[in-house]
Parts: sequence; C-alpha cells; structure tokens
Amino acid sequence: MPELPEVETVCRGLAHRMEGRVLAHLELRRPDLRFPMPAGLAARVEGRRVRRVARRAKYILLHLEDGGVMIAHLGMAGRMVIVGEGAAGTAAAARPPADPHDHVVFTMDDGTEIRFNDARRFGMLDYVPAADELERHRLFAGLGPEPLGNAFNGPALAAKLAGRQTSIKAALLDQKVVAGLGNIYVSESLFWAGLSPRRLAATVGGARAERLAAAIKDVLNRAIAAGGSSLRDYVQASGELGYFQHQWAVYGREGEPCPGCDCGGDPGIRRIVQAGRSTFYCPKRQH
Repeated sequence: MPELPEVETVCRGLAHRMEGRVLAHLELRRPDLRFPMPAGLAARVEGRRVRRVARRAKYILLHLEDGGVMIAHLGMAGRMVIVGEGAAGTAAAARPPADPHDHVVFTMDDGTEIRFNDARRFGMLDYVPAADELERHRLFAGLGPEPLGNAFNGPALAAKLAGRQTSIKAALLDQKVVAGLGNIYVSESLFWAGLSPRRLAATVGGARAERLAAAIKDVLNRAIAAGGSSLRDYVQASGELGYFQHQWAVYGREGEPCPGCDCGGDPGIRRIVQAGRSTFYCPKRQH
C-alpha cells in the first residue's frame, strides 16, 4: 500500500497539472471501487476550479473553489497517472489507450487527463461539500497528527505513546498515534532512532521520543525527495518510479549488514513478524 511519502509525491505531481485549472469532466467508469461512488458526484464537481491539492494521512484531497473537497485513497495498488499534458502537449489521439482498470478519469480544461487506475479496487473516492467537514468525516475522525507538521515533535509523540502496552512498532502503525505511517517507514525510522521494534511503546518518552520523532521526519523527507518507494504497482503521477527503496537501511534486507555497522552475516539484519507484518531491524544497533 502506498504510504505517506508516495501519496505526498503523487499530490505534488497532481498539483502541477490541476491547481488553478477547471475540472471540465469527471468520468466514472464503474459505480464503485472499495465503496460506492457518491451519488451525483460528477455533477457536483464538474466546472469547478481546483484551488488546492493537499494530503491528510494517506488521502489525496482536491479542494474546489466552491468549498467542496474530493477525497481519494489509492488503496493497495491504485495510481493516479497524468497521461495528457494539456493542449500544448500530447494530442488526444496519441495518448495511450485506456486501461481496463482506469476506473476514473479527470479531464482538466486544458485537456490534461489524470487516470485513477486501480486493478484491485481497494481505493476509494468520496466528497464533502465543505472543507470544515473533513475532520468530522468517518475517514479522518480520530486521526493522529501529521508527522511532517510543526505540532509533531518528541513531547507530542511521547504523550500519544504514554501508557500503551504494545510494541512501539504496532503503536506507530496505529493511525490514531501518528497519521500516514506504514510498515516500511516505521521500520526505517526505528532503525535510525536506535529503537527496537519490540520495545514497549510506553517506554518511549523523553530523549527516546525526541530521537524517534526526528528520525520519522528525516526518513519521510528523504523518501519524498526520492519520489517514494516503488514496490509492485506504485508510480509517481508522471508515471516515473520512486527510488527510495535503494536507500532502505533495513527494510527487505534480512541477513545483510545495516549502514555503518559490522552486523553482517551473524546475525545481520533480522526479520520478525509482528501482527502479521514483516519487521526488519538490527539487534546490535536497536535496543
């Protein structure tokens, strides 16, 4: 599933082609993805200018000039890909033919097409008529702070972790603790913070929480700069792959040495399973 850096990268790519432009046509090629499409969605959004493309957790938010907001989630394998570059770019006849899994097509007033492709149909599209309704929406109510926001720091993280009798790995995957983190970036952040994924969440306070909050911000920012991590289906809005997978310190590297450590061979980076998810860590560096 695309995590925060991948969704942020997609948002930035969409912003270049959508912000300030009018959504001329919204084509819904099926009545549902993971959930049914909102009734009358096309009529609500066509002819509206896209004021801003934003992100909350792993959700893409298209803020329209009338105050309405379209909400999109890429699910497990969804992608938003720009296939037309407007009137001055690729002619419609020269564009690649529609894929059977291009379930939603956004056409902007300059001819740009953005195709929402979702082979597994775990993605979704929703709409709220006013932006101030977002935080009360069922998808956003109770979400934790944005890890790249100014309000996220060591003390804020320690407060969220206080009293939690679960592993720090499981706690960080809880979207009520911090929004947008997933399996890859939790493993990477714990490595750079020097914390074992088995450590009890309640014990991560003070200097440990400061190190962890800083590591989370650093890992996410580096991943965004690299265009995210491309695993299986993920591509940027431009169709390009992300490259952060080449910078992973521990994720997917079982038995190898981690950066700057002589832990290779025996035991090397270890893989364990926590709550059905693979966790990678260095037992020499993480405590």
